[in-house]
Amino acid sequence: MRLQCPMPKLDFDVITLGHGSGGILTNKLLDSGVFNLLENDHLQERHDGAFLELEGQTAFTTDSFVISPVSFPGGDIGELAVNGTVNDLAMCGAIPQYLSLSFILEEGLAVEEFWDILVSIKWACEKAGVQVVTGDTKVVEQGQGDKIFINTTGLGRVHTKASIHSDNIQTGDKIIVSGQLATHGMAIMSVREGLEFESELKSDTRCLNHTVKKLLDEFGEDIHLLRDPTRGGVATVLVEIARSIGKGIDIKQHDLPVAQQVDSACEMLGLDPLYVANEGLFMSIVDESIANDFFGKITAYGRWRTRHINWRGGRQSPQTSTFHQRIGRKAGSKYVNRRTAAAYLLSSSSRYHKNDVRHEPNLAYTHQGTSAGGGLPSVCVQKSTRI
Repeated sequence: MRLQCPMPKLDFDVITLGHGSGGILTNKLLDSGVFNLLENDHLQERHDGAFLELEGQTAFTTDSFVISPVSFPGGDIGELAVNGTVNDLAMCGAIPQYLSLSFILEEGLAVEEFWDILVSIKWACEKAGVQVVTGDTKVVEQGQGDKIFINTTGLGRVHTKASIHSDNIQTGDKIIVSGQLATHGMAIMSVREGLEFESELKSDTRCLNHTVKKLLDEFGEDIHLLRDPTRGGVATVLVEIARSIGKGIDIKQHDLPVAQQVDSACEMLGLDPLYVANEGLFMSIVDESIANDFFGKITAYGRWRTRHINWRGGRQSPQTSTFHQRIGRKAGSKYVNRRTAAAYLLSSSSRYHKNDVRHEPNLAYTHQGTSAGGGLPSVCVQKSTRI
């Protein structure tokens, strides 16, 4: 349940250039908003920085957030900024503790809208268990920004059992995805494009640090790598991993969890869910010996629709991710869509051969016919649609 914090009475309704001057208007804005809502001992020092006591190995990350619209079904830019930074620390195997928070506000932004974003930030910080300890506020002329930009920096102590590095990945490791792909990105895109569905498509943005900590407590060094597939989606992360470890990654379409509404939205907009941004899930590469137990725990801890992806490393071209996509129809499932249908039409007069796999720099696709009634031939096309 989100926080309900009534906005204090102010003598201004919109952000002006004076709110970024460092004078009386700046102090009024910060006193009634940032310092009041996000109050803690570090922030109340009101110093140029924060004095922190850190123990052990420390993880450090920074991120900037620009999004349109700034509020969307399931969240807003404030919640997104906190969750994004917290999750980056969690993917390092760290326990998030402190954040910096900087705003670039556009002249003319409604103060009420800014207040709602601050409330979301407070709620997200409390849920993640982190404190905002320092920050900054600037204002740009109208037309020079898009309402609000946010920059964050995060610090956290690395878990004593964590050993998160791509060097730990071995052939035979298992990839586990904690939730359904592309939900966040398509929730935003559907608002931009004015798409409507039977039920509202909502972003699944959330903090992941509590679940990751429990998993590290139990499985420790057997968790070889953690990644949150945000900008660029799952495909981009897989490619980065493949290049880093010098091995190929081979996955199949039916192993990837995508909600029906999300798949339909991607189809309508001509987007590939593998390349759409995510915010509420993470990918784990774990030792084969713990895969089943890990899968069960991650499902229980997060109450997510989790998917265990089988993959083989080292057989295909090094540094390439190969995605096996089905076409045709199979009982109980639908595989035909515009992209695969176009691929079939292309293949009928092309040089492609059965079961051929062509590799492109980022992701190679092979389409396998699975129709029960004789089926369509296997074809292969290079993917070009990206987000």
